[in-house]
Amino acid sequence: MRLLIMSDTHLPKRAKELPAQLLAELPRADVVFHAGDWVDTATLDLLESRSRRLVGVYGNNDGPALRARLPEVAYAELGGLRFGAVHETGSAQGREARCAARHPDLDVLVFGHSHIPWDTTAAGGLRLLNPGSPTDRRRQPYCTYMTATVDQGALTDVVLHRLPPRS
Repeated sequence: MRLLIMSDTHLPKRAKELPAQLLAELPRADVVFHAGDWVDTATLDLLESRSRRLVGVYGNNDGPALRARLPEVAYAELGGLRFGAVHETGSAQGREARCAARHPDLDVLVFGHSHIPWDTTAAGGLRLLNPGSPTDRRRQPYCTYMTATVDQGALTDVVLHRLPPRS
C-alpha cells in the first residue's frame, strides 16, 4: 500500500497551486495524508476528488469551513498498522515522549505545523513523520513531501521528496 504524505499547503497564500510533482503522485497513492493548514477548501475538494482514500485534519490556519469537514485528529488502520494524523505536536524538545504518551495505541503519527521534515521513532516504537511543506519551505532548503509503503504490517520505503524551486 503506497502512502502520499503532505502538510501545510497554505493555498493560495503560499502558492497558487500544488506542485506538479506532488499532483503526479496522487494516482499512485492508495492513501493520501494531509496534516492540516490547507487554508482553502479548494485543496480539500481537489484531494478528495483525486484520492482513493484521504486522511486529513485541520490546522491552526484553517477556518470554519475546513473545520466543519475535517477532524482535529484522524485515525486509520492500514495494512495492520494504526495511523494517526494531527496538525500540531508542540515543540521539538520532548516530542517523541509527549506524542507516545498522547497516542499510546498508534504505530505511526503524521503531523505538520512546523514545515520542518521529521522522521523519528519514540522509545515505545511510535514512528513520527512530518513531511514538511510542498509550498512553503520556511527555514528549510527545499519544499518537501513524503511517500511511504505499508507492507505486511510494516512501514517501509519512507522517502522525503525535495521539490524544485518555484519559478
